[in-house]
Amino acid sequence: MYLTKEKKVEIFEKHGKSATNTGSAEGQIALFTHRINHLTGHLKKNHKDFNTERSLVKLVGKRRSLLDYLMKKDILRYRAIVKELGLRK
Repeated sequence: MYLTKEKKVEIFEKHGKSATNTGSAEGQIALFTHRINHLTGHLKKNHKDFNTERSLVKLVGKRRSLLDYLMKKDILRYRAIVKELGLRK
């Protein structure tokens, strides 16, 4: 399994406010980014896996929505998470 409980806790500790606060926008964006990177690697090897491709597109849309929310809510937090994760618009 690529996403163990320990890995999730590590992601939320690093990017969220705490390990137990799984609802923070930064933590969710970081988790989606980790999943997107994993699915991208999978699709490079299995380019005909259309179900995974659809899941990837949905995840990218969810992450984009959270980033848009964060940009409207607090531009400094948005800039920090984009810089930390290496994302760009």
